[in-house]
Amino acid sequence: MRALISVYDKEGIVEFATELEKLGYEIVSTGGTYKKLKDSGLKVIEIDEVTKFPEILNGRVKTLNPLIHGAILYKRDNEEHVKTVNEHNITSIDIVVNSLYPFEECLKRGASHDEMIENIDIGGPSMIRSAAKNYKDVLIVTNRNQYDEVLKRLKENNCDEEFRFSLAKEAFNLTARYDSLIAGYFNSFGEKEEFEKILEPKYVLKEVLRYGENPHQKAAFYEEENIDKVEYKVLHGKQISYNNLNDMYGAIKALKNFGDIPTAIAVKHTNPCGMGTGDTLAEAFRKAYDCDDESIFGGIIALNREVDLETAEMLSKIFLEIVVAPSFAKDAYELLAKKKNIRLIEMPRINDFEIKMSVKEVLNGLIVQEYDNVDLDEDKLEVVTKRKPTEEEMKELRFAWTAVKASASNSVVVAKNGGTLGIGQGQTKRSWAVEEALERAGDKIEGAVFASDGFFFRDTMELLNKYGIKAIIEPGGSVKDPEVIEFADAHDMSVVFTHIRHFRH
Repeated sequence: MRALISVYDKEGIVEFATELEKLGYEIVSTGGTYKKLKDSGLKVIEIDEVTKFPEILNGRVKTLNPLIHGAILYKRDNEEHVKTVNEHNITSIDIVVNSLYPFEECLKRGASHDEMIENIDIGGPSMIRSAAKNYKDVLIVTNRNQYDEVLKRLKENNCDEEFRFSLAKEAFNLTARYDSLIAGYFNSFGEKEEFEKILEPKYVLKEVLRYGENPHQKAAFYEEENIDKVEYKVLHGKQISYNNLNDMYGAIKALKNFGDIPTAIAVKHTNPCGMGTGDTLAEAFRKAYDCDDESIFGGIIALNREVDLETAEMLSKIFLEIVVAPSFAKDAYELLAKKKNIRLIEMPRINDFEIKMSVKEVLNGLIVQEYDNVDLDEDKLEVVTKRKPTEEEMKELRFAWTAVKASASNSVVVAKNGGTLGIGQGQTKRSWAVEEALERAGDKIEGAVFASDGFFFRDTMELLNKYGIKAIIEPGGSVKDPEVIEFADAHDMSVVFTHIRHFRH
């Protein structure tokens, strides 16, 4: 019996090889692995003793030889295969132990192009694939975490086909991922197509979640490979769920729209139920809370500043699923952690991670688009009415426009003093969204402004006038814009066109 060992990750390899030797395996090895095993006192056969050909090209060619791959690939129950290996004096290799050059680690630390190229393993993946293909006859070991289980089963003579297949499956997943990383690296050079012809599977399992959208659905969180990761840490509370992650992401996307100003976003079922900005985080949260003090119950709060004690005192008075923030002051954390069911999540980079693409599953396929990262373009703003918004109204209109971008279409926002008073969203008829937002604003509406994510008609203007709204911001672009402008001029209202739409579905 013979085992071929060639590993980059040498942790635990001496102990593993020692146990294989005790079980009666001859050890064949290459390069640095051979030296390490030899120096440890093991009897080791160097690879060129088998191939009768030296390693060449600074180690680029070691195991790419028919005496190696024939020894791995031949089927032990195939008479023709057995005859062939005997004719060529090929000794079978029954175990292949291999770990690949650290291409991924080099990629993460931004290694030079030459170093990246030198860390593309050729012989390793070839050996792994050969052994995995012939899994019924050959054990393929690709991870030091497998060593103990492999040894246990060898000692018990229990390396059944199911176990061998599981090792082969892991091996092929490893080489597929390895090649995907290399392809992604090469694709990052030269002229890029607007959309790739093939979207490679580049997601790896980060966490199995408590359950899915409903308790009867299983769920997991996968992270995209080879991008700057957005790390978070659950400081307090139960394991995070599918809905928690989905809502948290919705809150963070809304939060990012507001830039550096202290901001609080309250979200329920991925929809904002309150958004506020202020000179302090506490002021911002108070405005978000005041928008809808009922829907916020059991919601998600996203904050873009360290949570201080003043803010924590307000947060502690209501039931919340999650508070996510860059950090928590010690006294703020201690206060909030007294609440058993709240999850406190620290996300240091909540303000600066980049979202590039939006992906949705449809018809067992994907639709992909650029993420809507477009901010308000001051150069495109056009006041289309006789009445011009005051400086203070323009400030509020900018806030309202930023807020409406975060809401599900058809969406509208009534806002004042850097906070939402009413949000109407997800309606199939825009006038229903308008009615919802105006009613939610209630008696606080005096002096408020209005934003809409899409154009609207005269019926909306009539509603806004009825509630005393004087300043409005919307995309424009309707054939009925003249009617809207005419109504505004007749009722001393200001309308600002942004010439950009922010539908979100």
